[in-house]
Amino acid sequence: FDPKSSSRLPFSLRFFLITIIFLIFDVEIALILPMIMVMKYSNLMIWSITSLIFILILLAGLYHEWNQGMLNWST
Repeated sequence: FDPKSSSRLPFSLRFFLITIIFLIFDVEIALILPMIMVMKYSNLMIWSITSLIFILILLAGLYHEWNQGMLNWST
């Protein structure tokens, strides 16, 4: 078998990082949605504190990624 082109194409590290960031935030959205359903069955104060802490952790992670320059689309 003689391939017509090189099988070793350069892999973009930026594409890999954007994919990882997308997967992380996709999983976090999947964790937020059940919290909305549980709201009517649980104590509102505990639910509010838990949701606030979770969202603050998400925002801290987003700030860290932005501060590290991982969200810059330009080269």
